[in-house]
Amino acid sequence: MNKKISLFLVFALLLLLLSGCVPGDGANSVNDPAGFFTGIWHGWIAPFSLIYSIFDKSVGIYEIYNTGFAYNFGYYMAVISGFGGLALSRKKKKSCDRKDD
Repeated sequence: MNKKISLFLVFALLLLLLSGCVPGDGANSVNDPAGFFTGIWHGWIAPFSLIYSIFDKSVGIYEIYNTGFAYNFGYYMAVISGFGGLALSRKKKKSCDRKDD
């Protein structure tokens, strides 16, 4: 029971920390657009941003005030490495063909 409570508290703390820097939170503007590294961060937290956007309509999963290609490239790199990268690093299990003698 103690393990479940501590896991819940760690998860809640993680969500709280991640919600402080979601796209659309007002940190970026036309004069101060989001760049490459912000794109990487927003790509990594995209699933959390999606859940958070259900409860707060001002939050999105993509920053509209961005530098263009640099932000898009960082965002796309993070999304692909976070979600698709795991599948690329897994090894295929080889099936053993056994012959019955």
